[in-house]
Amino acid sequence: MTDVVSVTLLRHGRSRADDEGVHEGRYDSPLTEAGRAQVRARAGDLARRGFTFDAIVASPLVRAAESAAIVAEVLGGAVELDPDWMEFNNGPLAGLPFAEAEVRFPSSPLLSPYAAFWQSGESRWELYCRAVRALEKVVRRGGSTLVVAHGGILNAALHSIAGETPAGDSQGLAFAFGNAGLARLQYQPAKNRWALLEFSPESMLAD
Repeated sequence: MTDVVSVTLLRHGRSRADDEGVHEGRYDSPLTEAGRAQVRARAGDLARRGFTFDAIVASPLVRAAESAAIVAEVLGGAVELDPDWMEFNNGPLAGLPFAEAEVRFPSSPLLSPYAAFWQSGESRWELYCRAVRALEKVVRRGGSTLVVAHGGILNAALHSIAGETPAGDSQGLAFAFGNAGLARLQYQPAKNRWALLEFSPESMLAD
């Protein structure tokens, strides 16, 4: 393993689900034209600053895979899909309008991090363990990797780096990844030390 491992985490651009006003999660919603423009702007900024990546890894959900393909077109390289970077499995809420979801699945008291989300979804611990597994694969490959994924799984990866274990519901620390939001990190294996070099939560274009 190299002395320094560089990991860049990028959230996908605006998706059609945002326009539809529905819960996303595993709902496989494509990018909007605005979302594509947001990712192109982010990729252009990375190119202007001279960033290159040894690997581009993405969630197979279309909004992330398409975002990764846009970055690869600008910066070069091929996209590898890894299902471990898929978004939180929110069970029956996927694709459901917010108002309907509140009626059919009303907010409940604090959910244990060990409990499956509405029976058919993931628990917070499942999400966390999946993020750790996905991040470990990135670290083991060394070099510089761009990961293109989703807010929930990216938060879980950063929580694992920060040493914060899952809490119930949405308690605790949150990294507010907006559309095409980005975090750049470096890991020193010899010291087991992470450094957050940059956090740019908002897209470079208006939604």
